[in-house]
Amino acid sequence: MNKKNLFYFMTLGVMIFFYGCLARPVIKKTDDALHRLQNEEIKQQVVQKAQTGDWLVIRGYHGVDNLVANATGIPLSHVAIYNADSLEVIEAEGKGVHRASLEDFVDKAYRLLIIRPRWRSAENGVSAWEQARRLVGRDYDFLGTVGFNYPSRYYCSELAVSIYRPWYRGNEKFPTVIKPGELFLYGRIIYDSLPRDEK
Repeated sequence: MNKKNLFYFMTLGVMIFFYGCLARPVIKKTDDALHRLQNEEIKQQVVQKAQTGDWLVIRGYHGVDNLVANATGIPLSHVAIYNADSLEVIEAEGKGVHRASLEDFVDKAYRLLIIRPRWRSAENGVSAWEQARRLVGRDYDFLGTVGFNYPSRYYCSELAVSIYRPWYRGNEKFPTVIKPGELFLYGRIIYDSLPRDEK
């Protein structure tokens, strides 16, 4: 077994342990008319209120989102960096750092928050996005999610915070693991869709 697979299984084992200890409801995605209508409503709010460089923090439907919500004890599980011009995001998932459309990102969100990072300004939002764009293709930091950061790899909230490093104010203190659900501590909530209504 190579090192990458060993790291993956160690991380998965720790998350499964937490999942069993802190079990929260599993949220399942539907693909009905209500879900599609809510997608449009949430997307419109993002287009109206979010700016390039803002964070879109979600509670997703994927099994890993359930694990993250259980492991952290917070009902939010993932974050991406937004671009208001191209209507896309950059995110770090198991397949690595990559780009996705806003439409696809909203579709996988049971709840979505727009958070404006405390370091973002009208002058540096695009530069922060460019920092993220340069990291597209990097591997996912599986061990980072349990406190053993691997240089040049990123998990989602690690990526979101790291792109603002050039604008840190010199007094930043971060926990070993930066949880998606705690990103409001490093910014201001602009919008919260709240959990979707279900039939």
